[in-house]
Amino acid sequence: MITSPDIKLSLDPTDWLDRHGDYLYRYALIRVRDTAAAEDLLQETLLAAMGSYQAHEGRSSERTWLVGIMNHKVVDYFRRLARTSEFQMSTEEGRDALDWFESEGTWRGHWREDQAPISWPVEAVRLLESREFWQILDRGLAQLSPQMAIAFTLREIDGLSYEDIATIMNCPIGTVLARAHRALAKLRGLMEVDFEPTLTEGSHTPRRFR
Repeated sequence: MITSPDIKLSLDPTDWLDRHGDYLYRYALIRVRDTAAAEDLLQETLLAAMGSYQAHEGRSSERTWLVGIMNHKVVDYFRRLARTSEFQMSTEEGRDALDWFESEGTWRGHWREDQAPISWPVEAVRLLESREFWQILDRGLAQLSPQMAIAFTLREIDGLSYEDIATIMNCPIGTVLARAHRALAKLRGLMEVDFEPTLTEGSHTPRRFR
């Protein structure tokens, strides 16, 4: 791909905080749900960008490039958090993971039919544009254990593979699968309650995440 001189020359660290600071801070806050951590991640991102912007090849916009750096910082944050003793010792919420899988018979170790994960409706993607959606999602994530919240965030918000999440969280892939799907099931229930009063029968908007 040909480098764009205009994009390359437009990189100006002196105005990054004014032009992109709020966006990058919100981007981090949605993921880590901690104001102090989000502020630290913003600072780390801008410092890393200042140290490498001269090597930027102009293949993406300034903001896209900064978001890419922020992504790496968020993943590093989760990786560090997953290795702390507090995280390892914290209690996971919800029913025991064994309740989600068959415990005997031919299908032992497989998802129970009534607990198997399902995809959210395609139409529900429209909800991602709603500020109310993100506010309710944030409240829902706050009710999950840290392990479940991180697994859900990395999988459903950032789209990482289960294998990558297992590496980041330093745990077996089966544990990641259980955490992510248990989080999804619990959040669906919480969000259905929050959104239900706004829905009417016959609406083209689906009942949230049924």
